Amino acid sequence: MEHTLKNRRLGQAVGLTTALLVGQAQAVELYADADTKVTGNFLAVYGMFNSPKNYDGRTGGSTWREAFIKYGLSVEQSLGNFGGVYGTANLVSSGTWGDGDASGVTTGKERTTKFDEAFAGWRSGDLFPALGKDGVDLSFGRQVLTLGDGFILNDDGPNLGKGVGDGEFNRGGAYYIAARHAFDKTAVIRLGGKDGVHGSLLWFKSDNPAQAMTKMAAGTLEYTAEPGTLGLTYMRGIDVDDRYASDVQRQRKGMNLYSVRGAGNAGIDNAHFAFELARQDRRDGQENAGYAEAGYTFANLPWSPDLTYRYARYSKDWDAMFAGFNRGYGTWVQGEVAGNYSGPYNTNTSVQHVALKVKPVENLTLGALFFDYNTVSTRGQLNLDGRELDLYAEWAVNEHLIITPLIGLYKPNKDAETGGNQIGGNGTNVYSQLVVAVPF
Repeated sequence: MEHTLKNRRLGQAVGLTTALLVGQAQAVELYADADTKVTGNFLAVYGMFNSPKNYDGRTGGSTWREAFIKYGLSVEQSLGNFGGVYGTANLVSSGTWGDGDASGVTTGKERTTKFDEAFAGWRSGDLFPALGKDGVDLSFGRQVLTLGDGFILNDDGPNLGKGVGDGEFNRGGAYYIAARHAFDKTAVIRLGGKDGVHGSLLWFKSDNPAQAMTKMAAGTLEYTAEPGTLGLTYMRGIDVDDRYASDVQRQRKGMNLYSVRGAGNAGIDNAHFAFELARQDRRDGQENAGYAEAGYTFANLPWSPDLTYRYARYSKDWDAMFAGFNRGYGTWVQGEVAGNYSGPYNTNTSVQHVALKVKPVENLTLGALFFDYNTVSTRGQLNLDGRELDLYAEWAVNEHLIITPLIGLYKPNKDAETGGNQIGGNGTNVYSQLVVAVPF
């Protein structure tokens, strides 16, 4: 428990392309007419992992496997001039086998089947013309909530196992591939559609012990035009469960969080920019975090290379909240070893990141990701300075099979004997994984 809640600071292990698939409609149409549509949802993900180094005190490295199957139904029903209703119910069966992951939060003995999503909602259609198409969207139940690109709120991860807290934090394993995402209870009002001025009001409660069963409310105000989106977010912490909360998580009760963010191409073809600046006002003081990112796709060159640079910084006791994998590798799991197993976990660090992606053919992406980590303060904290290079491929064999191999080269400056946490010296950890996703 101490390992996870003090040193981990809620590292969000939400793997690669599969995390995006979870949030998208992977469905088979079962029935459809002019007013009704019923679809079956199915996604299976399997991963094999090897880390010659561990980060929880165990020697000898770890080899393990993870898998989950997500299955259920979605329904959409038109109400004519009164808009339409919708709903989804999905079960997830998950497990981890072998040694458990390199950070020790799973043991390889986790298995469970539980509901993930179970929500319903209503969209207004053309009922309120001044607000645009579906200008009012109300929903409630178990669902995934995301603000912006997930820098603060992405989903209700992580998925820990039996390796911490005498099993009290166990959600059934599948830590890296992130089997479960939905918040336990939510109520959401979205106004104004997706263009121009729009906003939302959210209330949500986590049932994840790793998130201390946090309860929060939030509001957003955004403006979207062709060059991009600018947004403001306010979040208010309502409560946490002290049985599971770390010292930092206890500060969520009564916390006020403010952020300003933006994303788009700023009117420059093939460019992409993003930023977010955030502040947490808490009983123990103020913490700050933010990032700025710029990238460009060289569309006229062979393989259309895309080059991105980002700088992110998190103050000493910044609460990583519900951040998670969103736009692709590195958001917001920064490094496949550092972001999932060793840390830093989006707190007490500054990170420089360079990403290069190319597409040799339409269904194949090759990528290289570099991260440089610098610990903000080492007083009473681990020194997690280091560097990581991840090399990966995303191969969409067909619409129902995606294969993603990855090799990660992680080199910390310190090991467990000198102020870091890598066991067996500070040499380069050559980490490898292979993840297979089968969506329908």
